[in-house]
Amino acid sequence: MPFYHKLGKIPHKRHTVFKKPDGTLYYEQLFGTIGFDGMSSNLYHEHRPTQVKEVKGSYDVKPKIAAENNIKSYRFKGFQIKPNPDYLESRKVVLTNSDVNIVLASPQGSTNDYFYKNSDSDELLFIHKGSGKLRTHLGNLDFKYGDYLLIPRGTIYKIDFDDDNNRLFIVESRRPIYTPKRYRNWFGQLLEHSPFCERDLRQPHELETNDEKGDFLIKIKKQGEIFDMVYATHPFDVVGYDGYNYPYAFSIHDFEPITGRIHQPPPVHQTFETDAFVVCSFCPRKYDYHPESIPAPYSHSNIDSDEVLYYVDGDFMSRNDIEAGHISLHPAGIPHGPHPGAVERSIGQVETEELAVMVDTFKPLMLTEDAMKIADETYHKSWLEENHKK
Repeated sequence: MPFYHKLGKIPHKRHTVFKKPDGTLYYEQLFGTIGFDGMSSNLYHEHRPTQVKEVKGSYDVKPKIAAENNIKSYRFKGFQIKPNPDYLESRKVVLTNSDVNIVLASPQGSTNDYFYKNSDSDELLFIHKGSGKLRTHLGNLDFKYGDYLLIPRGTIYKIDFDDDNNRLFIVESRRPIYTPKRYRNWFGQLLEHSPFCERDLRQPHELETNDEKGDFLIKIKKQGEIFDMVYATHPFDVVGYDGYNYPYAFSIHDFEPITGRIHQPPPVHQTFETDAFVVCSFCPRKYDYHPESIPAPYSHSNIDSDEVLYYVDGDFMSRNDIEAGHISLHPAGIPHGPHPGAVERSIGQVETEELAVMVDTFKPLMLTEDAMKIADETYHKSWLEENHKK
């Protein structure tokens, strides 16, 4: 949950006269979610933010489903997603349900020719490779390897990359994404036992204010289609705003792992939540310090959720033959656990350097055609002991 933020020029009170130097009015906009009940910010524009000149058409970006009902564990080789010069075209949905899209992208170029807005979903971008600047109508954020970028639905943005070597793991959520409720007090402040605090959340630090008229293309995603809409004024014409609804950044390297004498369950790694799924960060940490502890995770049943683990870097102790960029899918309905030999290897180990992002969904995930192009069809057999005998 972000906290109050103010950037640029704003009037003393909401919904009151706010004049430009020439005596004309700035135009106020409430930018909020969940009607008037959710987080919101009050924005002040050079021009009315409602001036649509043309709707040029739309095109379908719904994922093509290859397996609607799946009970098989899979490994996907994420770095086999081919780079694409265009940011939106580079985004490939690999897993999906009615609440969330899990996306891989390898964009080579910045969004120079258009602005983008996802009107359906909050977007959580994890930067696996690359660096640059996220530019939005609510201000800009610099990003680099290991950053989460949380972009609330409705945010108009561009993304500038420093070079063409970029890898993103993206979660599109049709439910608002928050920090875990159990880490916040009743005022919304992050508590002392939280694995991160407000100092770790980076707010927009610069506001681009463009007082321009012309033809400005915004690609707007709505219900699986992208609409090309031409606006009469520059989308980045905000002179100031304040509130709680804005994009922010958080580095996975600032997550402080919670450890114990014996193995801790996955919820201690939780970083974000919705009412439909959670996101966890597995970070370098000391292992359990009970003299007879087994650091490897115990087998557990996926009764209520599908587990997706995106491997970022380091040593993945509980898995065999896993590399950076791989994704494992352990679906609901069957138990999963460490690969043969992992438990024995873990005993006596004192720390791990693993880095991974996990998404646990409460509804089953469907596999797309793009997922099957990078799928390891034999992964579900990798727990057979005979496959690990030398």
